[in-house]
Amino acid sequence: MIGLGLLLGIPVGVIYLLNLPYATIRRPVAAKAPLLLLPSYIGLDHNYRLAIDTFEQAQQLIDGATTPADLALGEQKLDQAQKSLDALPIDWINDSLSTYSYHNSQFSRSRFNATRAEVGRLKAKVFQEKNAQNALLVAEQSLTAAQQQYPQAKTTDDRQTAIALWQTALEQLQKIPSETLAGKTAQQNLVAYERDFEETVGLLAGNERTLTIIGSAREYSQRAAIQGQNPPHSAEEWQQIMQLWEDAIAEVERIPQDDLSGYREAQAMRATYQQNLGQIKVRSAAETDSVRAFEQAQEQTTSLLASANNATRETTSSQLQGIINQLNQVKSGTTVYLAAQADLLSAQNKLDQLKP
Repeated sequence: MIGLGLLLGIPVGVIYLLNLPYATIRRPVAAKAPLLLLPSYIGLDHNYRLAIDTFEQAQQLIDGATTPADLALGEQKLDQAQKSLDALPIDWINDSLSTYSYHNSQFSRSRFNATRAEVGRLKAKVFQEKNAQNALLVAEQSLTAAQQQYPQAKTTDDRQTAIALWQTALEQLQKIPSETLAGKTAQQNLVAYERDFEETVGLLAGNERTLTIIGSAREYSQRAAIQGQNPPHSAEEWQQIMQLWEDAIAEVERIPQDDLSGYREAQAMRATYQQNLGQIKVRSAAETDSVRAFEQAQEQTTSLLASANNATRETTSSQLQGIINQLNQVKSGTTVYLAAQADLLSAQNKLDQLKP
């Protein structure tokens, strides 16, 4: 600027004022004395070359990124290129293109527009890449948490919670856009992650049918347990409870042996259900036998009363002893036990009265 002032014999301060970045000052100067704007042309070229060079670096880093660090550096370069492009006095250039030829410039309006559009594209790509990186981080954190929770799970519900978290993490990895760097990383790791899932969890986790069967078996067992509360129950009620346990057993028996984890779980449940079913069968048989014995005692009592006037002492004593024997067959915990005990006491008293 000093050299230009000396060459033209114009004070440096005047040239400085004429080159201030205000279109209202530059336009008339560009129209009448464009040579005075040579410092502005030189500054424009500097910013333009800087913008293009920085942009090309950013483009190479972003489009050819192989690591997140490449993307981060590319984003920095892109921001620098954007600032350099924004520093160009575009409005003034539009007005002074005809006079701009006084300076041998490298500026190209078409290249400028193309670069600015490409900056927008790269910014959108960086935004997508950052979102994908965040999604990858969240998915891998969830995956790690599930891998830690599953071996520590002590109940089936805890295992199912860990399995659900594990499956969700795998689904999140699958949804990461494959054209992104994070998506490519996810796809590369996904095969190993899924193999680890199958090997660790087994088909119990991956097979919704197995989970449904186990859930159904539990539903039957819970209904059986609830219905079996507060005994005694009639033989019909015990039969209903037995059927629920049998339904629960039938459900877990549907799980095939090749479903390793699921089969082990099913066999443990089956053993418990079989034990409960066995207990219910004993209670049901006791109820049936006790009711039969009580009814026979009632029939014998009716027969005794009908023949009481004609029976001898020995015959009456024998009939009473038969009634007592029948009543003694009534088991505790049955629906007729209390009534049988009352009749037993009465029969025993009458038998004692007949003894000499």
